Amino acid sequence: MDAAEAKTRVRAEIERLTPTLIELSHAIHDRPELNFEEHFAHDVLTGTLEDNGIDVQRGAYDMPTAFDARVGTSGPSIAVCCEYDALPEIGHAGGHNVIAAAGLGAGLGAAVVAEALGGSLAVLGTPAEEGGGGKEFMIRRGAFDAIDAAMMVHPADRDLRTMHTIAIHTMEVQYQGLAAHAAAAPEKGLNALDAAVLGYNNVAALRQHINPAERIHGVFTDGGVKPNIVPSHAAAQWYVRSAKMDSLELLKERVLACLHGGAHAAGCQMTHEWNDPPFYDMIDNTPLLDAYVRNASDVGRTVIPEEPGKIVVGSTDMGNVSYAVPAIHPMIQCAPEGTAIHTEDFARHTNTEQADRAVIDGALSMAYTIVDCWADAQTMDAIRGDFQPNA
Repeated sequence: MDAAEAKTRVRAEIERLTPTLIELSHAIHDRPELNFEEHFAHDVLTGTLEDNGIDVQRGAYDMPTAFDARVGTSGPSIAVCCEYDALPEIGHAGGHNVIAAAGLGAGLGAAVVAEALGGSLAVLGTPAEEGGGGKEFMIRRGAFDAIDAAMMVHPADRDLRTMHTIAIHTMEVQYQGLAAHAAAAPEKGLNALDAAVLGYNNVAALRQHINPAERIHGVFTDGGVKPNIVPSHAAAQWYVRSAKMDSLELLKERVLACLHGGAHAAGCQMTHEWNDPPFYDMIDNTPLLDAYVRNASDVGRTVIPEEPGKIVVGSTDMGNVSYAVPAIHPMIQCAPEGTAIHTEDFARHTNTEQADRAVIDGALSMAYTIVDCWADAQTMDAIRGDFQPNA
């Protein structure tokens, strides 16, 4: 079987599955679930795989809402990553219902030609992308050990080759002071809220002296009990982002210096904890991405590069995958141009006919790309040659 014949069979399978995939996308959209709580999405996705004759390991890698489905035992092993967690209050404003359904469709479509082309496939359910880092835990526990390349598509307001993905590490900060009556004896207190505010202001001053691609943002999660009590405790959460992991480490040191300075000025103690795991920057594999763009064009989509002033910036644990194996994270349009992701407006658009089209086109584009990896040894050679382990 050659690539053209395989793609014809893939298209027929995905067309057969179209009502199921769209129904899945809508069902997950209507039942948003947070980090590591995606039990409904896990069950409907694994159930659909099983209904189509594919064995699934449910609750894989010591995570109740992860799954691992494998097809084939030889040849290049390609992974399709499904995400399905939502955001607090605004639901599927990241369009993970589209990601899940498109990934499942790509896997089911490619599965029908895996044996004929001598390839192997992994459909991976990766929970908790919105801050939980499910993919990193799966990497550590061996999910990607035998994988030659990995892919997914992410919804956006345009079809883009890449998302401008930067590294991120989040941190919890605690301040300990000394309570006192704010009117009767304020001199006896050590104000933990002052420590937090002074640290916040130090970071605000730092922002004008960092790289334009870097981001620092924080919120207070505890500011005291009552105004007439000098706060003995305060807390904050911080996100620190930079273009690459090495520059992120340098920025983290500068942020900590600012926060410790505020605590020292207020006479308070400060402790901090960096949340595990960090999210790495995304290193898109160029030959694999080129293959995806060609196949998306065959499906009827024009995938464009990022444009200055119109880039989509964010962080994702798919970046961690890209440090472990060759990987791509293209964006697929499911909302009108100008609709920002992670907004209520975007959440409404991830359950429309445009989003349904993204599910099917994304499934086809990825499945066709998997076929190219299996049918053309030169494609896989180029993908492997472009990859720099632990970059």
